[in-house]
Amino acid sequence: MKLFSNNKAHVQYEYSTEADFENEVVKNSKQFFGANSIYIDTKRKIESKNIGASIPDGFLFDFSDKFNPEFYIVEVELESHSFYNHIFPQITKFFGFYRNLKSQNDLVEKIFKIINEDSDLKSNFIRYVGEYELYRFLRITIEKSQNILLILNGEKRELPEIMETYFETWGKIVKLVVIKKFVNNTDVIYTMHPDFENIEFPEVEDEITTGATEYTEEYHLEGVSDTVKAIYKNIKENVLKTNSTMILIHRSTMFQLGKRKTSLLLLLIEKKLDSLLCNRMRLLERKLSVTLLRHYLQGYKNFGMDLVVQ
Repeated sequence: MKLFSNNKAHVQYEYSTEADFENEVVKNSKQFFGANSIYIDTKRKIESKNIGASIPDGFLFDFSDKFNPEFYIVEVELESHSFYNHIFPQITKFFGFYRNLKSQNDLVEKIFKIINEDSDLKSNFIRYVGEYELYRFLRITIEKSQNILLILNGEKRELPEIMETYFETWGKIVKLVVIKKFVNNTDVIYTMHPDFENIEFPEVEDEITTGATEYTEEYHLEGVSDTVKAIYKNIKENVLKTNSTMILIHRSTMFQLGKRKTSLLLLLIEKKLDSLLCNRMRLLERKLSVTLLRHYLQGYKNFGMDLVVQ
């Protein structure tokens, strides 16, 4: 693959080692993840026992929404690595970390120590959270914001099926971004998909096959009861009425109704409607000005909530 700029052809750069790719991410972290992000390169400072018996490549704090900062365990991988022999087990170990409160507390202590030993790093954090709130911020953020950022330098064909099959873990927790580097002598161009600000629901492209199913609104609603259709229609109309810039994306197992990091997923599973807020409900309330009424649908325990525009 080549990119052309100013009548110059840029060819994709092939990293000789994973460490080279990791260094590229560290060096350009502000460019990739935004000015309001803090990347901690801690692979050589965090003991493996803290993170599900595996050492991540780094940690990322995203302050783009100051009321809802996000925390990411970062794993940088070359697309040439075996998915099932290397990438899959590495990421799976991190799921166990998020389920272990002691491991989380140990990590908070370690990150707090690292920050206090680095004056520049400490100044960056204090700018966002204040000196006396730092420890509390780390504890709360790591507890409530559980994300794994998987960075690749190319596509992996196994990912669409994995993220759909293991939706509760890979589908919810893992955020995927592909960063490629193209060079022409000293000229460098980076491509990044998706943009980090849209990382919440990355478009992982399935392999294109002839006769593939077209997922539409009609496809998802086929065969469901009139009650479920009415619920879906009410939610869709009210959310769009609140924010007309929202978009509706149809996927094989769900609708995505949202924009950037505030999104609502509607899943039609076994003819029942489940609602899943992929960011915390409090954030959705603030962004869309909606009230969550948990008692509205007594007969739909798997759904359990309705959205009503204030």
